[in-house]
Amino acid sequence: MNASPVESTTNAAEVLSEVRGSVGFITLNRPKALNALSLSMIRALTECLLAWRDDARVQAVAFRGMGKAGPFGAFCAGGDIRFFHQAVRECDAALEDFFTEEYTLNHLIHRYPKPTLAFMDGIVMGGGMGISQGTRWRIVTERSRIAMPETAIGLFPDVAGGYFLSRCPGHVGEYLALTGEVIGADAALQFGLADRRVDSSCLEALWQALGVQSFADAAAVSAWLELQLVPSSAGEKMDTRRIDAIFGLPDLQNMVQALENGVDDLWSQQTLTALRQPSPLLLQVSLEQIRRARHMALADDLRMERDMMRHCFARGTQSEAFEGIRARVVDKDNAPRWNPPRVEEVTPEMVQAFFAGPWPAHAHPLRLLD
Repeated sequence: MNASPVESTTNAAEVLSEVRGSVGFITLNRPKALNALSLSMIRALTECLLAWRDDARVQAVAFRGMGKAGPFGAFCAGGDIRFFHQAVRECDAALEDFFTEEYTLNHLIHRYPKPTLAFMDGIVMGGGMGISQGTRWRIVTERSRIAMPETAIGLFPDVAGGYFLSRCPGHVGEYLALTGEVIGADAALQFGLADRRVDSSCLEALWQALGVQSFADAAAVSAWLELQLVPSSAGEKMDTRRIDAIFGLPDLQNMVQALENGVDDLWSQQTLTALRQPSPLLLQVSLEQIRRARHMALADDLRMERDMMRHCFARGTQSEAFEGIRARVVDKDNAPRWNPPRVEEVTPEMVQAFFAGPWPAHAHPLRLLD
């Protein structure tokens, strides 16, 4: 076993790393918080990946999360939103660093020159999707619970969510972004958000086997994984015709109206309820985001999302994000006071304001992404 060059980082307890054989192994190790990402974790991950990118010993990188009962069982529930709330209250500039550095990490993973694997066992949401969706091998299990639920707390599906959700088939991306629907392994495979399914009981053996192979190069890693991760037989597929019919409509008001016309249908009732709970403003913003991102390269999407996130917190304690986190996570009264309170009251001008660039191009914090 070879020690990682970054095991001595100040955040070593929350990000465990090692090199075994030809593979670098990373474990998100904050199980009590479902491995929610802190700024120090983001920095440790980035440092590790940059070191291994140019390390001839390392031919591939694998990610997993630590569950409460041991390895696996939970991947990552997202970013540390309690930190977001506290940072807004204290006017902490580290909040700006968090998003700039997280999106830079997302880009690094998407463009990593060596094979990468994410063991997407258990909860994979928000920032966990930001890490896993950039990997070459996205491995799901019967326990996978995958979602981008940001609109529920007054945010939008960031971490390149615009990029990977907009590339789901049909209008599934809009559906997942607006409703925050939690999907399992079969739907993730169907929607292009996962590559292979394995039984959770096999994860530890696969993790260990990766570290005892002798891989001459990255191609050898990929060839071995192709043999190990054989495509599973197709599970039950979701009928997406209703999703496309509703979420392909031109705007949110039309979607809501169409769902109201089908209130006798259980799916329509459930979907309408899902659209009535999040921030009406951020629902509209998220819809615009997905549709813009469909025609964007990864780096451009991340720059757009960085602009949007700056606007999300621009009003401080009066922002939708601060209120959503307060209601859902801090006070837990589940009674956010959204402004405006209804979808019908959101104007195009309110939405477009989120896409105005707060920085000139030469000063954009993500200007160096290619």
